[in-house]
Amino acid sequence: MYPTPLEKWTPHGRTLYKFAVLVILILWLFPMIIIALASFMTADQLNAGGRGLNLPNPFSLDGYITAFTNKDFMASFMNSFLVVPPVVVISISLATMAGYALSKFRFPGQMWVFALFVGGNFVPFQILMVPVLRLTQDLGIYNTRWGLILFHGAFQTGFCVFFMRNFIAQLPSELIEAARVEGANEWKIFYRIVLPLVRPAMAALAVLIFTFVWNDFFWSLVLTPASPEGMLAPTGLNNIIKGRFYNAWNVLGAGSLIVALPPVLMFFLLQKQFVAGLTLGANKG
Repeated sequence: MYPTPLEKWTPHGRTLYKFAVLVILILWLFPMIIIALASFMTADQLNAGGRGLNLPNPFSLDGYITAFTNKDFMASFMNSFLVVPPVVVISISLATMAGYALSKFRFPGQMWVFALFVGGNFVPFQILMVPVLRLTQDLGIYNTRWGLILFHGAFQTGFCVFFMRNFIAQLPSELIEAARVEGANEWKIFYRIVLPLVRPAMAALAVLIFTFVWNDFFWSLVLTPASPEGMLAPTGLNNIIKGRFYNAWNVLGAGSLIVALPPVLMFFLLQKQFVAGLTLGANKG
């Protein structure tokens, strides 16, 4: 029923597995390697046919200097740090409370409420473009970072509720019942018992939501089309493509690596919690 542990494989099987992992890793990193090499070239080297796996000769930091001195791009990059963390906090906080209520309480329409959260994840986001656009205009938050924060906070909560509800449902109900017998109210039970037990799941969810929102291009382009201080980093990167650096692929490569760096760093910082959160409850017994 379960896969055989790698330690119990035959020596030839382990060797073949490690070789396959190495090949897949190289193929997966191949585009990133090309982009990284291009980012250290000059525009003249690239235009002269220096694409692909050619090493820069000489290495140049012109692409990174131009990206860091592009005001619109850096404004959108820094704005991502003002938008994404609040979205992570809002969505995970609401989802943890909702997941606790949906997993440990019984009330009429409980499954319908849970189905509403889950069903929202299957709605194509393009369908929401016009209603969300009009709503942000009516609320006066169009072309501001608040529009992105509130929208992503609400939109990501559905997935987060589905995620947290399943984790909290696995917690022993006896712990909660014992706390209630001792006279603890529901907020104290939630804060003192539930939260410490689901921290690995919250960390895993934080990495996922941070990556989802950080890489958002569509909604940033729809809700903040004319405000570098409001849009997110991928949309700001698009300004480099559209602007006077259109043919400077070294600038585009440098900007792409700069944009991709924060989610990677966050994953490595929360790697242990991320793995623990994804495997929580996976072991029987």
